[in-house]
Amino acid sequence: MPRTVRAALVQTPWTGDKESMIKAHEEHVRQAALQGVQVICFQELFYGPYFCQVQDAKYYEYAESVPGPTTERFAALAKEHGMVIVLPVYEQEQPGVLYNTAAVIDADGSYLGKYRKTHIPHVNGFWEKFYFRPGNLGYPVFETAVGRVGVYICYDRHFPEGWRALGLNGAEIVFNPSATSRGLSNYLWKVEGTAAAVANEYFVGGINRVGIEDLGDDDFYGTSFFVDPEAKPVGEYASAHDAELVVRDLDMDLITTVRNRWAFYRDRRPDAYGDLVQP
Repeated sequence: MPRTVRAALVQTPWTGDKESMIKAHEEHVRQAALQGVQVICFQELFYGPYFCQVQDAKYYEYAESVPGPTTERFAALAKEHGMVIVLPVYEQEQPGVLYNTAAVIDADGSYLGKYRKTHIPHVNGFWEKFYFRPGNLGYPVFETAVGRVGVYICYDRHFPEGWRALGLNGAEIVFNPSATSRGLSNYLWKVEGTAAAVANEYFVGGINRVGIEDLGDDDFYGTSFFVDPEAKPVGEYASAHDAELVVRDLDMDLITTVRNRWAFYRDRRPDAYGDLVQP
C-alpha cells in the first residue's frame, strides 16, 4: 500500500510571554489534529523570544529540564491526538549547562529522546555561545509512529556533514526548526534545505518564525516549507509575514524510488574523505 504521512509545521510570532506561547502551540496541535496531522514540528526555542540578539543572563530563566514540564505537557497532547511532536526548547541539564534542544515525543505520548544543536554561532545578532553549549548527543534518528525522524536546528543547516549523518542513521524526515532573519540568510533558506533533501534522499521540513521582536529589529521571514527528495516543494511555501499552520502530505514511497534511481549511499567513498575531518 502507498505510504503517506500528513505532516505539519508551525510558524508564529512571539506573543510576549512563555505561557501564552505554549497555549498558542497547544491550540496549533488541536487544529492540526482536526486536519488529520500525524507529525508536527514547532520553531526553534518555540516558547520564547529569540533572545540571542542580546547577551543577558536573565534569559537563562527560560531553560528547563528535558524531559521536563513542557515536554510532559505536550506528551499528554501527543497521546490524546495520536500525533508525533518535535518540540524545540531551551534545555538546562544542570545550572550553567544549557543547550538548544529539540525533544521528540511519539504518538503514544512516550518521550523518545532529544537532539542538541551541534553548531553554535556567535556573530552579531546571533550571540548563541552566551546561551548554549554545543550539542554532544550526535545525530540521533528516532523511530516514531510515522517513520524515522531526525532534527537539525537552525545554524546547523549550513553544515552538510550533519545532514549526511542523519541520512546514514536512517532518517526519512528531517526537521530544521529555525529563527532566522531576512537581511542575513534569506538567500540561503530554500537552497540549503532543498540541497540537503536531494543529496541525502529524504524529506526536509524547514520552520522559521515570523515578525519583529522587542529585542532587535530582525525581521523573521517565515516561508516555512517541506521539500521532497526530488527537490520539489510539497505545496506552497508559507507566508513571509503571517502565522501559519503548514499541513502537507508526504509521499514516503518517493524515498525508495529516488534511492533506487540514484545510489548515492552505495557510491559514497568514506575511505577518501579523511582530510575533511581534520582541523
